[in-house]
Amino acid sequence: MSTVSVREFSYNPSSLFSRVEEGETIQVTRHGKVIAVLVPGAGTLGRYSDLVAKGLIKLTSTTTGDLGQLTTFATSGDESPLDVLLAERAEDER
Repeated sequence: MSTVSVREFSYNPSSLFSRVEEGETIQVTRHGKVIAVLVPGAGTLGRYSDLVAKGLIKLTSTTTGDLGQLTTFATSGDESPLDVLLAERAEDER
């Protein structure tokens, strides 16, 4: 995954979009923080594009303002966060 600043992006967005069309994922940063991720249309979200086009689903973005709505899990110091998540998933599947 490549990273470019907003300034670099503004100089030649067409070349960056061409790179994304070729399958590359590019992070766009401002002051060192990622503010956007350009992904190929057939990539991670591409599987939903037909459903969006048909109006069957609407994709929403997640921002830092949404962090309070995300599910969190408490772990003890000797417990692996991955083990906690896997146990929660196994419990949900029952």
